[in-house]
Amino acid sequence: MDRNVLNVTVILLDDGYASTALMPIEVFHSAGALWRELNGEEPQPRFRVTTASIGGGPVRSPYAGLHMSPETALESVERTDIAIIPTSGLSFNEKLIENSALLPWLQKQHANGAYLAGVCMVAAYLAEAGLLDGRQATTHWAIANQFRERWANVDWRPDLFVTEDARLLCSGGLTAAADVSLYLVEKLCGHEVAVQTAKALLLTMPRTHQLGYAVLPFSPAHTDERVQAAERFIQTHFREALTSDAIASHVAMSSRTLIRRFKAATGRLPGAYLQAVRIEAAKAMLESNDAPIQTIASSVGYDDVAHFRELFKRSNGMTPAEYRAHFAELRVRQVEQAAPVKR
Repeated sequence: MDRNVLNVTVILLDDGYASTALMPIEVFHSAGALWRELNGEEPQPRFRVTTASIGGGPVRSPYAGLHMSPETALESVERTDIAIIPTSGLSFNEKLIENSALLPWLQKQHANGAYLAGVCMVAAYLAEAGLLDGRQATTHWAIANQFRERWANVDWRPDLFVTEDARLLCSGGLTAAADVSLYLVEKLCGHEVAVQTAKALLLTMPRTHQLGYAVLPFSPAHTDERVQAAERFIQTHFREALTSDAIASHVAMSSRTLIRRFKAATGRLPGAYLQAVRIEAAKAMLESNDAPIQTIASSVGYDDVAHFRELFKRSNGMTPAEYRAHFAELRVRQVEQAAPVKR
């Protein structure tokens, strides 16, 4: 593995979440150094971290009067190996205008071979610069549809925490700043250095999916009253062995008509909608009680627990037990830790 120290530029932007800048700084600064120091060995830093802002002035945080002063102006950074763009708030339309000077700099650095990593909504900057056209990217699940509408040529994957396509990396959510940073440490320095960095900072290795964190409506708003009635029926009877024929009969439609209209109104087939309702019910149970996974599977309509686990992981990017470990009430997590259930 190449021992050359790589240059990382963390760009500071006004009104952003400070953690999305500080976490990459700490991860890259610690790589090859902190773990070795903790074990009484000579540090071998793998990255040289520089902070920069447009114009070189301090940037403000929207919280508690926090200000951060960069080491240099972005314009003075001629070349870097990695550029990290922390999130700059939810008003991405205004921020794209305010920080428009960043776009040609990003284009130049990418053309020179740099890795560019945008945290959360900052994928907007990479998209606006034209760098993501025809490429895969992610962002926070809550704004993914807005991004799809504005940058339709991008393959948006809001189910993923981290994406990489042609040295362009995106991450979803604030804490995903750590995920994308550790991802780059592993990619450029190897698995051992990344694991040591994560252990030294008490972080987990990069997560891959954010589906388990999303709270999405089962279907977009629509005006088809028959389909709305079918949706209500599914939501009330999801524990039963529902078929398209049974749902269609309830709303006085043929099965073929139901399937056609249901798909047009909700974007899903009735069976997929039923599965989504069941998985959401299972998530609520995993968050609130310590019932065995088998019991939860049966209570939401799945007698085959292995099939339930497969569907759950496909929908959420984690197993039911992993979901419980992340999101359950403290009391439930403590029970789980004392007597682990089969995943």
